[in-house]
Amino acid sequence: MAGSWIFYTTFPKIPLISPEFKNIAQFAPPLGFLIGTIQSYIFLFFRTNSWSIYASALICLASGYLITGGLHIDGLMDTFDGIFAGKKKRLKAMKDSKVGSFGVQALVFITLIQIACILKIQNLIIFVLPICLFWGRFSNLFFIEKFKYLSYKKKSISHKKFWNGFKKESLISIFFLLIFIPYQLVSITSQTLLIKFLILILIGIFLSYCIPNILGNKIGGFNGDACGASVVLVETLMLFMHAILL
Repeated sequence: MAGSWIFYTTFPKIPLISPEFKNIAQFAPPLGFLIGTIQSYIFLFFRTNSWSIYASALICLASGYLITGGLHIDGLMDTFDGIFAGKKKRLKAMKDSKVGSFGVQALVFITLIQIACILKIQNLIIFVLPICLFWGRFSNLFFIEKFKYLSYKKKSISHKKFWNGFKKESLISIFFLLIFIPYQLVSITSQTLLIKFLILILIGIFLSYCIPNILGNKIGGFNGDACGASVVLVETLMLFMHAILL
């Protein structure tokens, strides 16, 4: 957990714990839930202090980039540059530190969708954003399980090196869901909301599986950039589905 904490966020090191960077992906989904909770409270804080909903939404998204160091959004841009560069130049384009036009378009497109979704869900963000960020990171467990690692360098170290299989690596996330889902079921009093909640859970599982499969088949494997793209795409689509159904 300490390694995941440092690798995926800009938070300070956890005191008295020496971080290790083996099998850190298994901790990413609940860590995403925590990040989403922090972002949600930032949004609500500014809304209750007379900031406009537009300004609050922008600060909410900016706080997410700050917390993660832009790790996943950088992966999104590099991946889209690689996909549209063609098969022969794909890895070269993804490795290039310069952002191409397709990467910029992906960033703008995704950001606008996320802003629109936050404006739609408004104060429900505390119930929506955390679980969306959870599903985004959960998708990487499927990604790492199914595809081979595409390295930019011969001696790269990847999540795949210490991978123990999906069943073991997903235990923490499954345990989290076994707590989260019953808690929500007990809290929901409306039958309509209950049906929508169950539908959104199924959509979360579906997108977490399908998006990494699409990306993996497109680029022929996975790497850090592709994982970042999967995170952003899944969480954005989940935000969009929540905005439609709620």
